[in-house]
Amino acid sequence: MTETRTLPPEALNEWSAALAERFGLAEGDVPIALILDLARDVANGVARPAAPLSAFVAGLVAGRAGGTPADTEAAVAAVVELAKGWNAG
Repeated sequence: MTETRTLPPEALNEWSAALAERFGLAEGDVPIALILDLARDVANGVARPAAPLSAFVAGLVAGRAGGTPADTEAAVAAVVELAKGWNAG
């Protein structure tokens, strides 16, 4: 059986910093609260497994749009809007 790990909020900051360092991202490039809110809204509006997929798609869309913080916010907002109106079936 695989061990389930949870991270305290401060560990997310450490993980985000490690990701930023590894991939050459600026400090503000990883909006933790925005992405966590996206995951929450998608998990509640669609399904829990849709949250990481949706976060990936939002990042892909933001990157293709230019990758600015505004692009990220717009992509996340569009995904959240879709999730809040989702009714599969």
